[in-house]
Amino acid sequence: MTGYTMLRNGGVGNGGQPWVLRWSSRIRLTWLSFTLFIILVFFPLIAHYYLTTIDDADDAGKRIFGPRTGNELCEVKHVQDLCRIRESVSEELLQLEAKRQELNSEIAKLNLKIEACKKSIENAKQDLLQLKNVISQTEHSYKELMAQNQPKLSLPIRLLPDKDDATFPLPKSNRNCRLHNCFDYSRCPLTSGFPVYVYNSDDYPFGSSLDPLIKQAFEATVRTNVYVTENANIACVYIILVGEMQEPVMPKPTELEQQLHSLPYWRTDGHNHLIINLSRKSETQNFIYNISTGRAMIAQSTFYDVQYRPGFDIVVSPLVHAMSEPNFLEIPPQVPVKRKYLFSFQGEKIESLRSSLQEVRSFEEEIEGNAPADYDDRIITTLKAVQDSKLDFVLVEFTCKNQPKASLPTEWALCGERDDRLELLKLSTFALIITPGDTRLVISAGCAMRLFEALEVGAIPVVLGEQVQLPYNDVIRWNEAALIIPKPRITEVHFLLRSISDNDLLAMRRQGRFLWETYFSTSDNVFSTVLAIIRTRIQIPAAPIREEAAVEIPHRSGKAAGTDPNMADNGDLDLGPVETEPPYASPKYLRNFTLTAMDIYRNWNSAPGPFHLFPYTPFDPVLPSEAKFLGSGTGFRPIGGGAGGSGKEFQAALGGNVPREQFTVVMLTYEREEVLMNSLERLNGLPYLNKVVVVWNSPKLPSEDLLWPDIGVPIMVVRTEKNSLNNRFLPWDEIETEAILSIDDDAHLRHDEIMFGFRVWREARDRIVGFPGRYHAWDIPHQSWLYNSNYSCELSMVLTGAAFFHKYYAYLYSYVMPQAIRDMVDEYINCEDIAMNFLVSHLTRKPPIKVTSRWTFRCPGCPQALSHDDSHFHERHKCINFFVKVYGYMPLLYTQFRVDSVLFKTRLPHDKTKCFKFI
Repeated sequence: MTGYTMLRNGGVGNGGQPWVLRWSSRIRLTWLSFTLFIILVFFPLIAHYYLTTIDDADDAGKRIFGPRTGNELCEVKHVQDLCRIRESVSEELLQLEAKRQELNSEIAKLNLKIEACKKSIENAKQDLLQLKNVISQTEHSYKELMAQNQPKLSLPIRLLPDKDDATFPLPKSNRNCRLHNCFDYSRCPLTSGFPVYVYNSDDYPFGSSLDPLIKQAFEATVRTNVYVTENANIACVYIILVGEMQEPVMPKPTELEQQLHSLPYWRTDGHNHLIINLSRKSETQNFIYNISTGRAMIAQSTFYDVQYRPGFDIVVSPLVHAMSEPNFLEIPPQVPVKRKYLFSFQGEKIESLRSSLQEVRSFEEEIEGNAPADYDDRIITTLKAVQDSKLDFVLVEFTCKNQPKASLPTEWALCGERDDRLELLKLSTFALIITPGDTRLVISAGCAMRLFEALEVGAIPVVLGEQVQLPYNDVIRWNEAALIIPKPRITEVHFLLRSISDNDLLAMRRQGRFLWETYFSTSDNVFSTVLAIIRTRIQIPAAPIREEAAVEIPHRSGKAAGTDPNMADNGDLDLGPVETEPPYASPKYLRNFTLTAMDIYRNWNSAPGPFHLFPYTPFDPVLPSEAKFLGSGTGFRPIGGGAGGSGKEFQAALGGNVPREQFTVVMLTYEREEVLMNSLERLNGLPYLNKVVVVWNSPKLPSEDLLWPDIGVPIMVVRTEKNSLNNRFLPWDEIETEAILSIDDDAHLRHDEIMFGFRVWREARDRIVGFPGRYHAWDIPHQSWLYNSNYSCELSMVLTGAAFFHKYYAYLYSYVMPQAIRDMVDEYINCEDIAMNFLVSHLTRKPPIKVTSRWTFRCPGCPQALSHDDSHFHERHKCINFFVKVYGYMPLLYTQFRVDSVLFKTRLPHDKTKCFKFI
């Protein structure tokens, strides 16, 4: 308290100084305030004055703080960049504003157009609705007209005749029997299916006398024939086998006649019965000659003129291969055309040979009217003169070196054993067949045997005697495979044979081989031919050929498959619409009842030729060309007709006979699930695709968790009985289209390539149309054929790994083509594509068609295929040479022809490319 008081009183010990302190304190505050005032007021004024004075200097370039113009300010380097940015942004803003105004204007215009389009759409919908109504009315009217003009026909109710047939009129004589007066048509309606009842020969006494081989072969054939029925009450024809009989136990003619008349369905006169007397030997006797057969038809190899009833009885070929199939490897090739001997003949006529050699009447005596009783005398003299002239190598022998075979009177007996005769015929271009001197013998088993052996080894038959009735002569044109010359022209035979060209010789030999394979070679062929002749005569359609029943493997479909842009990128090409409707099957075959009447000779005489397929023949079951594709929805049309599409869509194609058509993809696979799924996905969106049939060739089923792609069409996975490449060509019943695209599971094809191939096939339905081409070549050092896959300017095969073909060929491959070829395919697990090319070229005598491919055919990233094996090509060499032996010649034909689209590589204006460019 004391210190505080002292301070207030002026300090310690000095009470008069406090006011001084207070004054000095005030002085300091005032000075500080004044100083701050001077600094805050006068210093800026002085600085401003100073700066203003500097700006007024003469050197204007040294002015720093004075006011400056815009141009002067931009002269500073770092400011110039900012100026340029400002100007650029200003310009862009102006441009964007202008564009915004333009876009607003266009939006306004487009809004107007949208409104106009909406109105047009509404009008179009109204027009479309009206068109639909008009189309519906037109379709209804069309159906009404079709119902009026072409009503649907239902099968008539079959009326079975009475068992006694009491009202059937009797002919004046059995020799006058023809179908119209000795055959009961009421038992054979058109829709009956031609049921045939075959008697069991063992139930009758004469059955024990039959040749065991013929009997066994006949029974085996009957068991597999589609026409045979066990119900005798509905049968159209009744068949009984009576020969060939063995000599020691042969019944007497009267006993055999009684046994025939006692048959349960003989009905007093044997109408609608067929008596078959097959001959396995050349010396078979005509024991039916003295038997009353009533109205029954007779089929045998020996007939007298008083016995044979044309158009009613049947001349059959001998049954040489009773219980054995012919060995194709032993049959000589059809080339070279000309062989060692121009013609050959070996035979001996026991009864008249000596008199013929001793007495030879002159031509003058014949001209004067004293005709010789037997032309064989002149034949012997003329043929020996030709042989002695040495103009050509010929071999004629009129005396057998060994004991001749038994023969009928005036008939030339066969010499030697069958193998010896075949060896001679293999060296002969022509084989002479001299008919019996007795003109009343229209055909004999010996002549039929000579004909059989000549056709078997490719010697062209030369039949001397125009009165002869060759086997199946009423349905086969023998002049296409044999020369039938009257005996009086024997002196001109040599000239005639030398004048035939090589092309004609090869054609006749090929036709003869066809006839032998089709009608003569086996017991099944002989029996089927006999039935087919009767069925054709009474104009009943053939039975439908069977199809392979597809056993489907259940599978799950996954999500919808995407479309590979590489596969479906077609530019401006319009490939056609993707099928959104249910699959459309090919039209059914509709010529069931007209074919037998209109094309009878074409059916029976169609050897491999430009417009003929040999399965127009009476095979049982008969092929679709002769019959129909019942149940399959497909049918065969005569090839070469030009049915196909033009450059427009099929629906709009005025030039095509088939306005709408689809195809089926058949894909063979073996345990390559990932590759298969990728291949199936590539088919998504493919136009005109009807169905995909996946032939699962593995005994192991697909994985249960495998999801199959949904490509918009059905995918049928078929299970096979065994792993065989022949399964690729089985005629599956699930294939309802005529066109089949056979494709490997690792093949890459663009959609436009597939569509182009399909369009080309529609214009050439009888050909194989595909992409990868191959050719065959002759290996001179080894004297054999080679398979070649090198690039070449010609080809003779198109691989079926990516090719179109008609379903008709699937039937032929599976049921008609020699079994030896299919066995070869199974043995090597190879060559099925070569076999199909051989078959089609053999039938059509045309090469395949290669179309242009613009994409990689094989999958580069797929697992290794069978074709990559080192032994692949070696096996294919063997296959080609084996197939040549089976066919007897090389059927493949070379071609340098390749099909491109009409406007391929043609530069077109953009507005013209909307037209589809293919064909």
